[in-house]
Amino acid sequence: MGSACKRHRSDEQEHDLAVSDRPGKRQASERAMQAEHHGTGIQLVGSGNITIRGDANFGARHNQCLADLRSTDPRHDKTRIQDAKGGLLEDSYRWILEHAYFIQWRDDPLSRLLWIKGDPGKGKTMLLCGIIEELDKKLKSNTEGGNLSFFFCQATDSRINNATAVLRGLVFLLVEQQPSLISHIRKMYDHAGKQLFEDANAWVALSEILSDILQNPALQSTYLIIDAVDECETGLLQLLKFIIQKSSVSSQVKWIVSSRNWLQIEEQFNTAKQRVRLSLELNAESVATAVDIYNNYKVDRLASMKNYKDATTRAIRDHLSSNANNTFLWVALVCEELEKLMSFETHKALRTYLPGLDTLYERMLQQIHSSSSADLYKRVLAVVSVVYRPVTLQELVSLDESLQGFSENLPEFEKVITSCGCLLNVREETVHFVHQSAKDFLLKKSDDQLFPLGLKHEHRAVFLRSLQILSSTLHRDLYSLQHPGCLIEQIQPPIPDPLATVRYSCIYWADHLRHRRNAMR
Repeated sequence: MGSACKRHRSDEQEHDLAVSDRPGKRQASERAMQAEHHGTGIQLVGSGNITIRGDANFGARHNQCLADLRSTDPRHDKTRIQDAKGGLLEDSYRWILEHAYFIQWRDDPLSRLLWIKGDPGKGKTMLLCGIIEELDKKLKSNTEGGNLSFFFCQATDSRINNATAVLRGLVFLLVEQQPSLISHIRKMYDHAGKQLFEDANAWVALSEILSDILQNPALQSTYLIIDAVDECETGLLQLLKFIIQKSSVSSQVKWIVSSRNWLQIEEQFNTAKQRVRLSLELNAESVATAVDIYNNYKVDRLASMKNYKDATTRAIRDHLSSNANNTFLWVALVCEELEKLMSFETHKALRTYLPGLDTLYERMLQQIHSSSSADLYKRVLAVVSVVYRPVTLQELVSLDESLQGFSENLPEFEKVITSCGCLLNVREETVHFVHQSAKDFLLKKSDDQLFPLGLKHEHRAVFLRSLQILSSTLHRDLYSLQHPGCLIEQIQPPIPDPLATVRYSCIYWADHLRHRRNAMR
């Protein structure tokens, strides 16, 4: 490909230092005004004055530390989630800002942990997105400033479904907003480097770092928010214990955590003495009003797009309102399905959309089973159900031999995915479940249809297929580097990227082997 490595510059070259003298009666010699920079400090040779433009402590090493700490930017995750759900509707979350429990958490120094819990599809994530927006406005208007750090867990994405990733995200945003806090990281990072955040002791190191930050007297007023903690697949218990312990450290630090109604989480939070619990099921009236607002918004948008007659619009609005059961996701999924239909088909289709998320998922499966391409759809759902992160269209095609025919026609394959509308969607050429509840449904209630030979067989198939494509794709000097000794950050991937189809397999083939073996025990 002809890509060459860029010459690596030393830390000394990254610092922006300027030396200047102050006007006076006696002129200092040029030699007396020289400044020398050795290692991480600045030494003044002679008696001159030194002016540093910018903060000399935050040079290349600081930036590299932040880059290594960052496994994801939670701000980007928030934007992605909001876009995927059709945007943040202010009127649908406004109610919680006026709720007595939220006000108690916000204003009472002794109420430091707010736990928001509810069933799938009740709008917890968008509720927290709204809270983040409002707290951000509050901090920006506050002359004293403050920090707002948050994290969105998603079980289907291995980057953001573990306790270590949560702490990395929280610490990353805290240091971004209050840079002096990086000193708590640097005292370990300068010795360990990037492995500090990735090795077997990463949780221990990060929990110690965040603990030190939260006890720092210079820490500004801080809000820490974690969404969908139940989707933390690895280290959930230690994360819950950490939250409970640290929520009592300082009245300057306030926590919000959301989750589904899980007994394990309930039992842990019962031990928190300064906890406020807000159940969406116990606030059904407020949630119902919010869902109605969302319903009206979605139906109005649909009516404008499809140019419905008034009678059709009213029929849709009434059906959704009477069957939503206070579930935002149900309204969103039905509207997505109606969007695919011709106007004259709408009235008949409405009767088939019964209350409950599982009924929607079951309806989708029934349509798949009756399709002439049922085997194709079932292979797609089976593979997507067992992968450890959302996969790209290219990766998904490579993971099952029966999908190879789409390798040269990805736009057509994307149509296959969108045909599984209530279960899967495609964003930026990456396949996602519409919601964690969709994956749970497939794994728990339809394994006999999608996995007739069991989950271990599916993991075995992905493992073997991964070995096959790795063997046929990988070879020495895959990127044709002219200077093989350069850093990975300096490599520009070729177009097309030969690793695009096998990137998932390169990382996760061993996980599928391990899962197969565990299932056999």
